[in-house]
Amino acid sequence: MTKEPTPRRRDAAASRERLLNAARDLFADRGYDRTTARDIGERAGVDPTMIARYFGGKAQLYIAVLRADDGPNPPADLLDPDRLAALLDRVGRTGPGPIFQAAVRAYDDPPAQAAARAELERRIVAPLSQRLRDEGHEQPDLRAEVLIAAFIGVVLARRQGTFGHLAGATTDEVLPLLEELLGARRYAESGGGDPAPE
Repeated sequence: MTKEPTPRRRDAAASRERLLNAARDLFADRGYDRTTARDIGERAGVDPTMIARYFGGKAQLYIAVLRADDGPNPPADLLDPDRLAALLDRVGRTGPGPIFQAAVRAYDDPPAQAAARAELERRIVAPLSQRLRDEGHEQPDLRAEVLIAAFIGVVLARRQGTFGHLAGATTDEVLPLLEELLGARRYAESGGGDPAPE
């Protein structure tokens, strides 16, 4: 009588970590839209159906990657010059991820849409609203949403190539114009409060 081999116990934590690492590499290299669940699974050596099991779906995996990269510190607000430059550069290279996409189009998957919107609020809207509130601006929540909508419009139009000069400009060329549009320089120079009208 031959003894059947004992089935290998699956290590869920290791599989989850491999999926996170593979997704981080692929999203950084290809962007969100050009990365498939199959690509992530193959890179990780894990069945791609496990993405849904461990994370809920590709959008939620993307959010998990961002949260893991944040570490214990919340992200800086959009008017922080380094954050603004990093977002402008990243979206220019890899395209908008599901968080920015949630601001302009609805997902077919309601849980993914809800997760992306919640993360948009947590990562982008809330820090900027808090900064504006701390600086004494009127209607800080509305002001934050208007500034973020302007930023998203610029980066999406640049990525799509809608406007030739904008699409062809480097990040170094676009950044000061975007800072001026959003008032980032005025906020930094004034030390808070409403900037003087121009």
